[in-house]
Amino acid sequence: MIYLDNAATTFPKPEVVYDAMDKINREGAVNAGRGSYKLAQEASKLIQDTKELLRQLVHVESNVAVIFSPSITIAINQIVNGLKLKEKSVVYVSPYEHNAVARCIYELSKKKNLLIKEIPLEENLEIDFEKLKYEFVKDKPDAVFCTHISNVTGYILPVSEIFAEAKKYNAYTILDSAQSLGLLEIDARKIKADIIAFTGHKNLYGPFGIGGFINVSDIPLDVFIAGGTGSDSLNLEMPNGKETKYESSSCNIVAIAGLKAALVTLDQKNCFDHEKEMSSYLIKKLSLIDDVKMYLPQHLDKHIGIISFCVKKFNSEDIGIILDEDFDIAVRTGYHCAPYIHKYLEDQENLGTVRIGLSQYTSMDDIDKLYNAIIDIVGEV
Repeated sequence: MIYLDNAATTFPKPEVVYDAMDKINREGAVNAGRGSYKLAQEASKLIQDTKELLRQLVHVESNVAVIFSPSITIAINQIVNGLKLKEKSVVYVSPYEHNAVARCIYELSKKKNLLIKEIPLEENLEIDFEKLKYEFVKDKPDAVFCTHISNVTGYILPVSEIFAEAKKYNAYTILDSAQSLGLLEIDARKIKADIIAFTGHKNLYGPFGIGGFINVSDIPLDVFIAGGTGSDSLNLEMPNGKETKYESSSCNIVAIAGLKAALVTLDQKNCFDHEKEMSSYLIKKLSLIDDVKMYLPQHLDKHIGIISFCVKKFNSEDIGIILDEDFDIAVRTGYHCAPYIHKYLEDQENLGTVRIGLSQYTSMDDIDKLYNAIIDIVGEV
């Protein structure tokens, strides 16, 4: 099989990830922070070591809180519901947001009557910064949520500029790094991100079951998910620690072991360079097919790793089924959990797009086989 759905999750993982998870499952999968015995202490150290690697990756100090959760979606729910947003607060989202952000904010808006506003786009599918500045003057932001790389088009959003403008109004700035952490260089303080939400199973090449957020600016959050922490157990209040306050339930120590192994071996520059090369090659090949329409930002230096397209006279799901059944190529089709961007793409006639997600393991041969398969489907020579 040729796997090209890496925007959903990278697959396969590096062999060291499988090895680390198997080893701890057999030798050390105990409950961290709940015992004074040696294995529990070792599990706790594994968690702290992994958090430190994440801090180093975004260039923050060792005292910055890293909160683990079972997924980035749960982490974003904790952030959105934990922020001290008032009735009728103004919340900006990019048009590229995933439903992990969009639905969460929408649900909160039903309780707090939030004003949710989209950051404006130009016709070239890039952020319209002049209109953004005007919108911020007209409706001052209380919070700005921005994905770093679109999971639909691969567009790299100018988050540093967006957040810098938001900070003129003392707005909270929250970065969804699901597609970018491990691929793009992120300096949390330079880009003025208050909180960075992350997942382990995409470009960090870790497993499912581990995500979280990095509270760069030490933003006080209300507790959204409560439960056991293994400390202060007679107190019904959650502990007041910067991390333990938000980490109820047992940590997924097996997934954390896999994530640590992935972080230790991560070669971010190599991943970036390879995906840029493969992206350019795929765009060049697909541009040769008249019946294919790609959805890309105008400036390809603002793009990496994800290419969405439609094929004339085909709905996208049919293309995906044919690629799978006839050519053993796995792609993603549809609307990709992104509720806002498709009105700009105008892809409803095709029932969304065919999405190609590249990785460090994607080869030119994989792309050639995809190209030949699409040529075969559309009947071009």
